[in-house]
Amino acid sequence: MLRLERKLMIAALGITPLLAAWAITTPMDLQPSSELWVEGMSNVRGFKCTAQAMEAEVVTTRPDAAAALKFGEKAVTSVVFRVPAGELDCKNRQMNEHMQKALKSGANPTIAFELGTYELLDTSGKLRAKLAGTLSLGGVTKPITVDAELVQEAEGGLRVKGVYDLRMTDFGLKAPSLMMGTMKVQDLVKVNFDLVLKN
Repeated sequence: MLRLERKLMIAALGITPLLAAWAITTPMDLQPSSELWVEGMSNVRGFKCTAQAMEAEVVTTRPDAAAALKFGEKAVTSVVFRVPAGELDCKNRQMNEHMQKALKSGANPTIAFELGTYELLDTSGKLRAKLAGTLSLGGVTKPITVDAELVQEAEGGLRVKGVYDLRMTDFGLKAPSLMMGTMKVQDLVKVNFDLVLKN
């Protein structure tokens, strides 16, 4: 009996360092050069609203996550990305007010994307990812899939770029209108992102 207990103790001691290694997580920080902007059209002209603030919580399994992704390792374990709805600037005070109303930013101040799963794809020498997760917008949370290009940057950085076609009505939102309704924004807008992350 003592011999069995000794074997179990030795095995447990051998496994402990491995478990500790698996438990180690390394965050990636969103860099100041990151950008997110929304482009749309109205029956009068196009518009562009830029996020003046954003934050990301990205957890990886290793400090060289960008390089690991390039070689097909899923080194990113979780992602939560947030944009304050009130920080979208359309460079026009009236448009800003109507956009905030359309997004219901008073009751729902945060737009958030949370990653569920992802697939790494190597297409024509470029690393791409299909990101599946949930988007919370205007008080509604729905599953979405986003295609992104992943680019390894200098000093361990990772650039994540892409465009997501968003229909506001999918989230129960009514596109804004201005000038007594004579200028109406189309339901479909394009969410562009160019995010730089670094361990």
